[in-house]
Amino acid sequence: MTKRPPIRTTINDIVAYWANKVYEGDLSVDWSEAHERCWRCAHKTRLERCHIIPYSLGGGDSPSNLVLLCKRCHLENPNVVDPEIMWYWLKAYQTSFYDTFWIVQGMEEYQKIYGQDFLKQLVQFGMTDDKKLQHLIKEKMRGSIHHFGEPHFNKVTVAGIFRMIYKDIIKNTQTDYDGLSVFNVIIVSPYRIDCLTNGRSDKDCLY
Repeated sequence: MTKRPPIRTTINDIVAYWANKVYEGDLSVDWSEAHERCWRCAHKTRLERCHIIPYSLGGGDSPSNLVLLCKRCHLENPNVVDPEIMWYWLKAYQTSFYDTFWIVQGMEEYQKIYGQDFLKQLVQFGMTDDKKLQHLIKEKMRGSIHHFGEPHFNKVTVAGIFRMIYKDIIKNTQTDYDGLSVFNVIIVSPYRIDCLTNGRSDKDCLY
């Protein structure tokens, strides 16, 4: 079997090619950061050059046939001969804020499994205090693990963490979470949850 030659097209070549051809508002990344953030999930990480038309199906290594994805999204990308499918896929997952993609996916999985909107449940039970929410998230994360070889929780695990938080909230509604300000409802968002989960300060998590 002939060994596949290495891809010589650089990450900067790929960004430069697409920057004037695809509207960045349709994607999860700004072109100014497209060399360091995954074009699907917008996570800042090491990027892989991903073929739009697979190499095994005749796709070449030119910039016109490559996009930049993290390893996780590369495993999920469509492997078909129609190049439009890749762009439909990327645009369908567009997210407005960096570092919220997998939290949003977990919330969508939560709604699919449990038939409820997790953020609305937080508001319903008055759970809008950042410090209490951060404590609960970290506590439940300690009771969860990644799949072998994966550095992140998958979306169903994220949904499970949210469910455990919800169960704790309803159990303690009348004791620990009474008297919270209604004004704070506006700060509950996927960005806030992801930001607080990663241990950043309240100030850093404002938007």
